[in-house]
Amino acid sequence: MKTFEVQFRYRDRNEAEVESTVKLDASSLPGAVAKAAREFVKGLDRKQRFDMNKNGLEITAKSLGATTEAQAKTSAGAIDSTSTFMERAAAIPTRNLN
Repeated sequence: MKTFEVQFRYRDRNEAEVESTVKLDASSLPGAVAKAAREFVKGLDRKQRFDMNKNGLEITAKSLGATTEAQAKTSAGAIDSTSTFMERAAAIPTRNLN
């Protein structure tokens, strides 16, 4: 699981900018945006939802990195994400079919 920070911004009927930032754990960026959007919209009342729909919702998301639990689960033999394709292909175990 990775930690993401998702920020929401919209203009309300008084032309004031409303902002909210949520930090959460998810496996991917789209999943984090979807989860944060559901939580954000649930917290709005009817008029706030109308203002958000009318004026548009700006979503900014960024990854804060992997959580410590996920880092602890990685093994020493795991393939680094920065390795090249050939290094990864060489690490794939093969079976002798004879």
